[in-house]
Amino acid sequence: MKFFKKSWWKILAIILVFYTLIGGLLMDVPRLAILNETIRNLYFHVTMWFSMMILLLTSMILSIKYLKSRNPLHDIGACEFANIGIHFGILGLATGSIWAKFTWGAWWVNDPQLNSAAIGMLIYLAYAVLRSSIEDEQKKGTISAVYNIFAFAALVPLLFVLPRMAENSLHPGKGGNPGFNAYDLDSKLRIVFYPAIIGWTLLGIWIASLRIRTRKLINKIEEV
Repeated sequence: MKFFKKSWWKILAIILVFYTLIGGLLMDVPRLAILNETIRNLYFHVTMWFSMMILLLTSMILSIKYLKSRNPLHDIGACEFANIGIHFGILGLATGSIWAKFTWGAWWVNDPQLNSAAIGMLIYLAYAVLRSSIEDEQKKGTISAVYNIFAFAALVPLLFVLPRMAENSLHPGKGGNPGFNAYDLDSKLRIVFYPAIIGWTLLGIWIASLRIRTRKLINKIEEV
């Protein structure tokens, strides 16, 4: 938890998020058929999903630590990282829906990747409901930690395995469609794409750390 008290990574988060916003909206992008200027959504839609996976992975690791140590701070950390991950996932669905409208003509289509993503978010929303339905803190921590581990284990095949097995997916890299690397020969997208992943991830960690510190003060929990 000492990492949260450092300031350099927060400054880096601000710089990278501003770079993503400015570069994503103003810098030149490849002119691709159908996608055209909507390719800029790659910096927001896809990168937020990458950040979501990192945040949810962190949440699962903290759940495992809680089951081993019974440290309430690990349970709070798992909860808050999951909450922020869920928000990033919802933003990913929203930006993806906007992209679908401009490229496929509808806000939502019957696409395996979209359907799997929606199912994944419902699984994690159920995690939030589960936590709110249990009053005993220790019981809540144990049950939600076990659920959190299985939720992440279910999310990985939903997002990365099942869509690739489908033959009717419209997403790049799925259903026989070429991925962005096959299109993006001049690497124009990479100079914003990778910093965007780091920036959104650090922003998510920052928000989660603030919520953890707030709950720690409210519950008067000491670090172990």
